[in-house]
Amino acid sequence: MTTIQWLRDTEPTLTTVLESGEIAIDSTSKILKVGDGTTPWSQLPYYKTSSQRGIFAGGTTGTPANIIDFIEIPEKSNATDFGDLVVAHSGGAGCSSNTRGIIGGGSASAGTAHNVIERITISTTGNGIDFGDLLQVTSGNAGCSSQTRGIFANGATTGPTLLNVIEYVTIATASNSSDFGDSTVAKNLLGACSSPTRGVFAGGNTTTTVIDYITITATGNASDFGELTAAKYGVSCCSNTITGLIYGGNTGSATNVIEYITIATIGNAIDFGDLSIACYVSSACASQSFGIISLGYTNTYVNIIEYVTISTKSNSSDFGDLTVARSQACGFSNCHGGL
Repeated sequence: MTTIQWLRDTEPTLTTVLESGEIAIDSTSKILKVGDGTTPWSQLPYYKTSSQRGIFAGGTTGTPANIIDFIEIPEKSNATDFGDLVVAHSGGAGCSSNTRGIIGGGSASAGTAHNVIERITISTTGNGIDFGDLLQVTSGNAGCSSQTRGIFANGATTGPTLLNVIEYVTIATASNSSDFGDSTVAKNLLGACSSPTRGVFAGGNTTTTVIDYITITATGNASDFGELTAAKYGVSCCSNTITGLIYGGNTGSATNVIEYITIATIGNAIDFGDLSIACYVSSACASQSFGIISLGYTNTYVNIIEYVTISTKSNSSDFGDLTVARSQACGFSNCHGGL
């Protein structure tokens, strides 16, 4: 049963109208609502206090999807509908601050990339809103961020032509992206993760072992970080402040391998554990404690979400399910290692 707490003499109910600016909180779920003077408590939009929320946006079910799902990371349960993207697409990239998520690029139809950037407010639910444009159309790109700056790297144009371009946006300011520099290899279908200072990009088509890195606060070309344990594309990445995880990928066939790197230390990736099934073109997000992956594609589209405890090298465990089975979504959170 919902227990509502607020400063009132009378016992409140779910139908009670909050005065404008008045606050009430469900003491069990930690859902907080702010009154507008006309709307009953149960119908107000909500905020979740101390929320650690992950987002999976877009993807393909055979055709591009406009679906945005969210998970509450500590709860380890099924995803819930968040809203819809402005442009249905697969293969876009995501990055985020602790309040705002940014989604850029992707394929709006088979083989047709676009340059649209959208934004959402992670703590609420709702549809995507136009943010600006990337420098050029791209799909299969990767995203990572600090609290202030979002990075979009690589991808492929309609055609396709593989790109080595790195772009950036200021997350709090809606605008078009700006040139950051170039990666060491032109590629798409790569993964990315970050600490507050360093962005790391791993794998990609042309089926490469390359791991690059950048300093997020500067602009300039990427530098070599090290190598994956095998050449592969379609990997997904996430991180806490210290450790970056690289999930799955295609080495000629799908793999279930999880690898890790220490973001502050240049070097090759090391085996972490295994996913329950081999997969690629998946999507990932993280908190400081947990790395979460939506498995994406095996020999079919799957809705499976799994997680690992980042501090403990081990195989993944079941987390829950997406609302719709799909691959090539983009993943991000409001509590990842770049913040």
